Amino acid sequence: MLNSKQKTISETISLRGIGLHNGEEVNLTIKPSGPNTGITFKRTDLKTSNEIDANFKNVVEPILCTKLKNENGATISTVEHLMAAFFGEGIDNAIVEVDAPEIPIMDGSAVEFVDAIRSVGVKEQTETRKFIKVLKKVEISEGEKFISIEPLDKDLIVDFEIVYKNPLIRTRRKEFKLSNDNLADIYNSRTFCLYEDIDNIKSIGLAKGGSLDNAIVVQGNKILNEDGLRNRHEFVYHKILDCLGDIMLSGNRIFGHIKTSQGGHALTNKLLNKFFSDKANWSFDNLKNNQNKIQNSYKNPVAISI
Repeated sequence: MLNSKQKTISETISLRGIGLHNGEEVNLTIKPSGPNTGITFKRTDLKTSNEIDANFKNVVEPILCTKLKNENGATISTVEHLMAAFFGEGIDNAIVEVDAPEIPIMDGSAVEFVDAIRSVGVKEQTETRKFIKVLKKVEISEGEKFISIEPLDKDLIVDFEIVYKNPLIRTRRKEFKLSNDNLADIYNSRTFCLYEDIDNIKSIGLAKGGSLDNAIVVQGNKILNEDGLRNRHEFVYHKILDCLGDIMLSGNRIFGHIKTSQGGHALTNKLLNKFFSDKANWSFDNLKNNQNKIQNSYKNPVAISI
């Protein structure tokens, strides 16, 4: 359910994996951080200028992943699954140390990050959370692709449609409503690609660490992974996972209704930039004095704190 207090992790977390796009072995350490510090990435392989704030304004080259860059040129890529785990598990403040320019892809979903967070638990902090309240509808359109955000009281809805010519993926649409839905299937949903796109993706220097261990590969009407899909909506659920991770870069959780068709990292980032560029579009919504009212409005709260 909703909580008015900020949170961090209770203990340090250590993970190891491979970067999806650069193929490098990565050591990842997540440490607790104080109130109002947000999420900070720290490149321990760099001696200076190695901290990068998790902020939508720092997004660059959002091609097949979300990449952040600080003012001195240091970058960190593929942050979206970890950020989605922070979103769902209610982590407001943390330091993420990584010894490579990319967050490890793990199994292609967010579930290993979530399990690690739950294994150490979360710590409630003294400072109050701020929520972003949408005041006006904002939309970005690029041909048939679009994304919008509009007002919604004390809740978040992500209505996501994917459109593929592939006969297996096809057109699929699902709505995630924070107050009613459990995040388990979304957490477990892996990144995916079409078999015929692999050579082109690798030709631009990406997916060097990609394999059937960390991505779903679809060829025609067949899934090449031996175990198949984890759930029947895994394709569109993964897109919702990415979207949650990307909107977490707003720095505060948002109350609003997001609708998108054929969206992705770049489109979500353009929406955030347009939305926050005009103060008439939003305001802060502090829950400290309204907690009972909000809890009563949530008839089916999910078993997470956000």
